[in-house]
Amino acid sequence: MQTINTVLGPIDAAGLGTVLAHEHVFILNEDYRLNFLPDWDEEGEIARAVTRLRELKELGVDSLLDVSVAGLGRNVERVRRVAEQTDLNILATTGYFTYNDLPLQLHYTGPGLGFDVPEPMVASFVRDLTVGIGNTGIKAAALMCAIEAEGLTPGVERIMRSVGRAGVETGAPIIVHTNPHTQSGRVAQRVLAEEGVDLRRVMLAHCGDTGDLDYLRALADAGSVLGMDRFGVDVLLPHEVRVATVRALAEEGYADRMILSQSAYSYSDWFDEAAKAQFAPDWNYRCVVEKVVPQLLAEGIDRSLIDTMLVQVPRRLLTRTLGAEQATPLSDNSGLDPEKEA
Repeated sequence: MQTINTVLGPIDAAGLGTVLAHEHVFILNEDYRLNFLPDWDEEGEIARAVTRLRELKELGVDSLLDVSVAGLGRNVERVRRVAEQTDLNILATTGYFTYNDLPLQLHYTGPGLGFDVPEPMVASFVRDLTVGIGNTGIKAAALMCAIEAEGLTPGVERIMRSVGRAGVETGAPIIVHTNPHTQSGRVAQRVLAEEGVDLRRVMLAHCGDTGDLDYLRALADAGSVLGMDRFGVDVLLPHEVRVATVRALAEEGYADRMILSQSAYSYSDWFDEAAKAQFAPDWNYRCVVEKVVPQLLAEGIDRSLIDTMLVQVPRRLLTRTLGAEQATPLSDNSGLDPEKEA
């Protein structure tokens, strides 16, 4: 039996059901909270998250991958308190989120630095996946890193290569926050392939922010999963373009390399809640289920393809794999059928 770790312990992979594979529960940096958020209401925000995720479960969603890693204020004990009060499976992630520099704690420690030691991030990420995060006993289910418009800075590259090595060692999947307008997904694929990562084990997040089909086809043809995961953020790309892009790719046979999600949250210290309601009123956990899926069905997309993107692809991605098939060079991935190869 294949099992997948949640914040409440392992479950059978078949129990994942319908998955939103790129979401957040809390984006809350503790240093910022302690110093600049005097009105933070711990119990109130936990209760709010519980309410929102119970509503999501009632809409037919069974599991949520929380990609809030270090750098975004990961606190898995807080998330566990939410999970204990819902019937929704919540999965945690490990890695580090930055657009540029590493945290200062890693500036002088690592290969070739003042304290010249093997890359400490690899061991930390592997521990999160195999032993548990901190002293919580909660094991991460996936790895996550980012490459934004700033590009492959030294800090971003060091994290990405550490994530890649941890993925190869453990078989865990990798989620990469990308910027499709700078085509940083191509860079992520190159770097991770250099570390021996099978690109079928990689989800390139925020691909849904572009309607550039040639770019998206190229990423998918190299094997990776396309994260069509910012539904509701119409300020970055209009909703109709997002839906049309998914529909076009699904009709071309790429449903088995896409996931649908929102990158939504219950609380974020990045945005004022009232302001978010003004610039992105549909940016919430329900947009895919209540708006996107009905529209795709109405426009002729078969229900089986919806299930592929919301059930089969997330389950395939989140199920760990180890073995000789793990490392697939970038040049050899073109034309793979991930469903047949998985």
